[in-house]
Amino acid sequence: MIIRYNDIKIENTDSSNALKADLDINIYKKAIFFDLEHYVYKKPVCIGVFGCCYFEEKNSTIKVTQYMIENGTDALEILKLAEKYFKEMAIKNEKKYIVTFSGNNDFTVINYLIKKYDIDLNFDDYYVGIDLQKEYEKITKKCIGLKALEKEFGIEREGELISGSNLAKTFNKIVKDKEYFKRMPEEKKEKILLYNEQDVVNLFHIFLNWNKVLKENIDLVEKL
Repeated sequence: MIIRYNDIKIENTDSSNALKADLDINIYKKAIFFDLEHYVYKKPVCIGVFGCCYFEEKNSTIKVTQYMIENGTDALEILKLAEKYFKEMAIKNEKKYIVTFSGNNDFTVINYLIKKYDIDLNFDDYYVGIDLQKEYEKITKKCIGLKALEKEFGIEREGELISGSNLAKTFNKIVKDKEYFKRMPEEKKEKILLYNEQDVVNLFHIFLNWNKVLKENIDLVEKL
């Protein structure tokens, strides 16, 4: 399994426009930002890439953690690492919120696998969920995809976009052929990891600048 950590320095951490849930302006400091790349064939098969990040105020840094499977036997190991991560973030780092985009899909997959492999983890015991897609829909009455939302926030991605179907095909090959990952070009592995990393890091930036971009919509809702 690939275990990857990355620290991303944040220059501007003005929180005056951060999303306020429960009227708390500092949620971004108490949250982890979560996204999975996964493989589903009729039922969830495995997590291909687990990605999470959180903001470390002391060094003004986003700290990213990723786990990526290399073969089918990693399906259980990645869940064990995810369980450890979620519990440590809640207990040791005092994180209380888990921020996603269209998180129901990821939670459906991970909860199915948690039950399948008898992993001791119930998210409701540790976190309050915040789904940015649902938050956007509450304000605008419109549904939006993550890439479209990133454009509204002026976020430009590095590298090329990867479709969910292409990721699923890749993870299918990894699970079925234990030598496939070794044959994969390093560039392809890096593209997948970068894609997932940007998913979680961009959630942080959207969260921090929420009111700046959606101010007119928010003001309209508050007047109703």
